[in-house]
Amino acid sequence: MNWLNRLVGALLTALGLDTGARWVGSVQFFLYDGIKITVLLCGLIFAISYLQSYFPPERSKKILGRFHGVGANVVSALLGTVTPFCACSSIPLFIGFTGAGLPLGVTFSFLISSPMVDLGSLMLLMSVFGAKVAVVYVIIGLVIAVAGGTMIEKLHMEAYVEDFIRKAGSVEADCPALTKRERLQYANEQTASTFRKVFPYILIGVGIGAVVHNWIPERWIEAVLGGGNPFGVLLAVLAGAPMYADIFGTIPVAEALLYKGAQLGTILAFMMAVTTLSLPSVILLRKAVKPKLLGLFIGICVVGITIVGYLFNAVQGLLI
Repeated sequence: MNWLNRLVGALLTALGLDTGARWVGSVQFFLYDGIKITVLLCGLIFAISYLQSYFPPERSKKILGRFHGVGANVVSALLGTVTPFCACSSIPLFIGFTGAGLPLGVTFSFLISSPMVDLGSLMLLMSVFGAKVAVVYVIIGLVIAVAGGTMIEKLHMEAYVEDFIRKAGSVEADCPALTKRERLQYANEQTASTFRKVFPYILIGVGIGAVVHNWIPERWIEAVLGGGNPFGVLLAVLAGAPMYADIFGTIPVAEALLYKGAQLGTILAFMMAVTTLSLPSVILLRKAVKPKLLGLFIGICVVGITIVGYLFNAVQGLLI
């Protein structure tokens, strides 16, 4: 969407502003990225919500119940790609699946993949980093989800799920077939609802990106997050984990960091940490599982994300 950036620059120039000035450049970045991400956000949420209407929780439970072993983890991780965009939205579904008696490892594969890897992230990453980066990101995210869920399954951590969930049981419900009009209505409602929740974080992310892009010296970013710092990936994971945002809020920050010289793997590790390990989602998950299982989940995610970060840094030249 370079044409949009040029259009915004032309409009600012027409208003008598010098786009070479630092503060005007910040305004241009803010307007360009804000418009771009908003358009992509609404289009992607609508399309994904329409697809998601074919996979209500009851149907997802039935699908997952047909598979066993690692195959169930793979299917669970794939189902996570068509669910809501943030970890806090995925945890209620995780609780429902666990209470319905699905294997714990299978439900954790879903919980890891849902915020980390979704169809929206694939399309948005393609628009910013290119198709190769986006596809590899999604594949590795799914691998982390499957491996993490399989590990939890092998360790037999069922005793560390809170009692009220393990004893909840489930009620079988028929899945009424929706008409095309009802699916479109559902997609419209999901788009409006998600946009209202996400838009403030987009503005914050675009604002931070504008500051990074035009005000923070490139040498600072390269010193902390560039190839010269072997701890850059770990710093990015630790910085991203306490934050609360989704893929759409982190993209403008990531875009600005890449432009300033941060390594690709370090940026992607930051994005994964924000979307998967946000503090609100960890607090919410603690209501469902005991500290030992929560710690294992966090550890798996941190180790997996860190490995991904260093791997992407090692092959950055082949992807960009």
